[in-house]
Amino acid sequence: MKIFTINQGVVFLMILTCSQAIAQVNPAFEGQWQFNTELSDNTDKEVGRALRAMGQKISRCWLNCEKDRFRGGPEEQELYDRLSYDKSLTIILQEPEYLFVYDDNYRRPVFTDGRTQSISLAGLDEVEDFSMAHWEGSTLLVEARPRDGGFANEAYTLSNQDSQLQVKLYIQPKGFTEPIELTRVYDRLGTVQQ
Repeated sequence: MKIFTINQGVVFLMILTCSQAIAQVNPAFEGQWQFNTELSDNTDKEVGRALRAMGQKISRCWLNCEKDRFRGGPEEQELYDRLSYDKSLTIILQEPEYLFVYDDNYRRPVFTDGRTQSISLAGLDEVEDFSMAHWEGSTLLVEARPRDGGFANEAYTLSNQDSQLQVKLYIQPKGFTEPIELTRVYDRLGTVQQ
């Protein structure tokens, strides 16, 4: 019978503790999520706030204000619209990445394996949106690099017994001198069938 030394026992406990922490760090984000208007910030108001802070004149909408009024724009800024306006989100884990699927089947891989984006000069015309993520506790932190050269920082956290997904967004499109900050809340609709 082999007896562990104190050092071996300490190492074993550290490995056991780390493996338990890793299991806790990867909560059940997978599933279908529906936007909760009541608990979320109004994207148009937050975009308007950022534009006014930049000195832009924004017409007031007292009556008949167009919904999703700031949605749209250059193709290379589509990711910002998906993050801040789309009403549905499906999250699928496909090691080593998550696949986020938004309205109209817009698909976005979010890499969790530590890779970074690299672009060759020959491929500048083919630049795509790129998103990478890592875990801090039970929060998935995503850094997005849309095609326009701006960025978005996103923090995904489960709440309400894993029935709600809270997303805190800090969005800075290229050409904006002020960020757009908003919180979006989604309600869980179900799990994803693989």
